[in-house]
Amino acid sequence: MKVLIVEDERKTAEYLRQGLTEQGCTVDLAFDGIDGQHLAVHHDYDVIVLDGMLPGLDGFELLRSLRAVKNTPVIMVTARDGVEDRVRGLREGADDYLVKPFSFVELFARLQALNRRGRAQEATLLRVGGLHVDLIARRAVRESQRLELTAKEFALLALLARRQGEILSKTTIAELVWDMHFDSNTNVVEVAIKRLRAKIDAPFATPLLHTIRGMGYVLEDREVS
Repeated sequence: MKVLIVEDERKTAEYLRQGLTEQGCTVDLAFDGIDGQHLAVHHDYDVIVLDGMLPGLDGFELLRSLRAVKNTPVIMVTARDGVEDRVRGLREGADDYLVKPFSFVELFARLQALNRRGRAQEATLLRVGGLHVDLIARRAVRESQRLELTAKEFALLALLARRQGEILSKTTIAELVWDMHFDSNTNVVEVAIKRLRAKIDAPFATPLLHTIRGMGYVLEDREVS
């Protein structure tokens, strides 16, 4: 299990890292909200342990920004024990809330439960580079920007994301997205690809949707080694 701990009390953070490492976890630490936000958004974790009171950017604001792009399970671990704080944390998108002081055994059990839940949801949340596709909410986000897609554009993106790294022919795309046999005299697929590319690639530095001449199209992050 890969865990991110965002905690400004260094003794608490190191205590948690040591305990989780002994349980076989891989642990990253951030001691303020800005660093925590960067790690949470740009890296993949199974679970995030998030303090509510952080310098730079508090835990609630960090959680709100994270939820715009990712559904990584988050447990807030904080001294803020008021009912209104718990309600706010859950409304902002926390999956669990634990008040300090806490038992490490209880925390670890909660992390394991969140990890299991997150893995059960994995198939509906697809990631290609900085692009995130939520098949349930029918929402696509790239680098914190919501992409406004039509129903057919989202269906096309979902197909490419499910089969990322695989070259899909025009025939395959036409059959699976439009439920039609591909006609070489129609340019419906090319037009749809062009419109989708304008939304998911044109505003960003790195293209994800590639044309493979004579074969078809593929969605993949080619910067990944």
